[in-house]
Amino acid sequence: MSDTAIATQALGRVYASDSGAVHALQDVSFEVERGQFVLLRGRSGSGKTTLLNCLGGLDDPTSGKVWIHDQDLAQLDEAARTRWRRGSIGFVFQQMGLLPSFSAYENLDVMARLAGVPRSDRRERILACLELVGLLDYYDHRPYEMSGGQQQRIAIARALVAQPQLILADEPTSELDSETTHDILAALGDFVRQAGITIFLSSHDPIADDYADRVINLRDGRIHPSA
Repeated sequence: MSDTAIATQALGRVYASDSGAVHALQDVSFEVERGQFVLLRGRSGSGKTTLLNCLGGLDDPTSGKVWIHDQDLAQLDEAARTRWRRGSIGFVFQQMGLLPSFSAYENLDVMARLAGVPRSDRRERILACLELVGLLDYYDHRPYEMSGGQQQRIAIARALVAQPQLILADEPTSELDSETTHDILAALGDFVRQAGITIFLSSHDPIADDYADRVINLRDGRIHPSA
């Protein structure tokens, strides 16, 4: 097993539109080592979400290659890709996707079950993740009983519960105030160091720069030395 968590080679993604082809990603090549906290920085429309979707196997590149922990995603059919995602990737989306009729605990439990976490380990792990994001006391609250920032923190805890090798996070602190953003990013950084996982996080918030081991700048679908 190599020390490379993510590798892309000449990655491109083109979408058709009424006005012609839209090049969301162009010739994107980079590598990320295991156990790094990497910040993907860029303005809205720069291609950040498209890149995250390609890395997570949610979207297929038009050209180029993606490897996650030496796995060539192009070699997986849809069923195999779904199994791989459940066991290897934790996602945090801008649209949090919490189940509205389920409590915070139940939202994490669903993810733990899908990822195959043993029944004997689930409760302890779920409560530990809720404590990590500072919401242990909200374990029985449903999303509509929480603020937007609290819901985002539950979404982050849900991504951590399966202890994935890689977390892909799309603007995970966009709904949080500055103090909570610092707390969450510090907690994620601690998780990287303790568990040895990799976090690839997109954000345009300058606060995130203080916590990342490395910054990748994306502009108009291309990697640039600076944003």
